[in-house]
Amino acid sequence: MYLSGAKAESFVRKPDLTLAAALIFGPDRGLVRERMAAIARAVVDDPADPFRVVEIAATALKADPARLYDEACALSFGGGRRLLIVRDAADGVAQVFTDFLGRAPQNGAFVLVEGGDMSKKSSLRAAFEASGRAASVACYADDERSLRAFIAALLREHTLSAGAEALDLLCERLGQDRDQTRGEIAKLAIYKGGTGEVSADDVLASVGDGGAASLDAVALAAGDGDYVELERSLSRALLDGESPIGVLRAALRHIERLHLARAHMAAGVNATDVMARLRPPVFFRNVDRFRRQLTAWDSDRLAAAMHQLIEAETACKSTSSPDEALAHRALARVASAARRRPQ
Repeated sequence: MYLSGAKAESFVRKPDLTLAAALIFGPDRGLVRERMAAIARAVVDDPADPFRVVEIAATALKADPARLYDEACALSFGGGRRLLIVRDAADGVAQVFTDFLGRAPQNGAFVLVEGGDMSKKSSLRAAFEASGRAASVACYADDERSLRAFIAALLREHTLSAGAEALDLLCERLGQDRDQTRGEIAKLAIYKGGTGEVSADDVLASVGDGGAASLDAVALAAGDGDYVELERSLSRALLDGESPIGVLRAALRHIERLHLARAHMAAGVNATDVMARLRPPVFFRNVDRFRRQLTAWDSDRLAAAMHQLIEAETACKSTSSPDEALAHRALARVASAARRRPQ
């Protein structure tokens, strides 16, 4: 059974404990940890109880596959259902779980499995999704609607509220990882020092847009062919302490994603489906810009831009020319190429 979005949220709020196991996976590591903790609390009152909770590394199961079934069958000292947590699971233990789910004991320990970012081709995901006794719970970055609701809920926990402009800014600066979002809202609450409404100025003063956001801004500006925004975002990224090589690599990753998407489109896949397949997914606030860039660029110019960025990084490492000047020139060339319409 595969669960994502609202179905995943519903399952986490009230897990189906008639199941034998659940796999919690995805690129949002903060959300994975949050959901693991919530399900653990639903199984046992105290997830730190050593008599009812056992943690096993996936590598240990690979070395001793029978241990999973043995632990699931063991009784807890003092009664109550046991919880078995498996950390860092990947496709290497897929067969272990396939075998276990085929004969998992009724009323045995609930097996909670933590996985990383897994594609639809993952054999571990397949083991859980094909079983009638297990759930596969996806943890992807929040979309705009769920992010706004999550941030608003966090603000309420700190007896704060936010107007539309402040909430828009928070959504723009946060959302890639639940742990990071929680941390930034906690910082904002300390900055406010009490109850009240958060203003846009409060957000600008206390919530950082983060290195990743700064780098994304440079890459998107270059891809748009927007010289003014490129100058602004590049200056901001360098002032934030990002290195010229780091900026070039961020731009290269963005151009590579566009190139990959164009290749899928050339094979007949529409832009919407292509963007849905990308991992990590395109951040919801950048979807329209990414789509426009897919239309503006063609594969040949994207390949040339990739070559220019790689050459610039090599020059930064091997010549005495100023790194910032080399990065600036390469990004300006990319922006210039973006302004040329496909033939």
